[in-house]
Amino acid sequence: MIEINVPVKEDLTKLKAGDVISLTGTIFTARDQAHKRLLEEGAPADIENTALFHAGPIITEEDGDYKMVAIGPTTSMRMNPYQADVIAMGPKIIIGKGGMDDTVREALKEHGAVYVVATGGCAALYVDAIEEIENVNWLDLGMPEAMWQLKVKDFGPLIVAMDSHGNSLYDEH
Repeated sequence: MIEINVPVKEDLTKLKAGDVISLTGTIFTARDQAHKRLLEEGAPADIENTALFHAGPIITEEDGDYKMVAIGPTTSMRMNPYQADVIAMGPKIIIGKGGMDDTVREALKEHGAVYVVATGGCAALYVDAIEEIENVNWLDLGMPEAMWQLKVKDFGPLIVAMDSHGNSLYDEH
């Protein structure tokens, strides 16, 4: 497993489709409505060289304190209309489930980024890698659609499904 620190300082073009990685650092969740708002209003936090996770976490709140209950990937193809433009805003790793279209493939190539898949059904496993909920933005969109800023350690395994050279596991299998 290849360990990547986030924000990313290394060259991700060395990663190839099929590589298995884990992440340590800060990642953000972003689903459909968050992607739309990113493009309309700009990022509420610095997403340069970060990872965006297509996920709608289950979170409890008590007296302003948030606790992650479960977090698993959501279907990434729903983000196809927005993803290439969001990648141009600076994130280097997109985490999700399922394939993405050729506009995303081209954006990954252009910006030296990768799309990695998280295994569906492993929501409890991924929760164990979350050390802290650092912040939340756009809670008005609802808990699953809000943009959660998460501090993670050894978040994975994640499989590089689309690399920055235009290769995709979905083409081969």
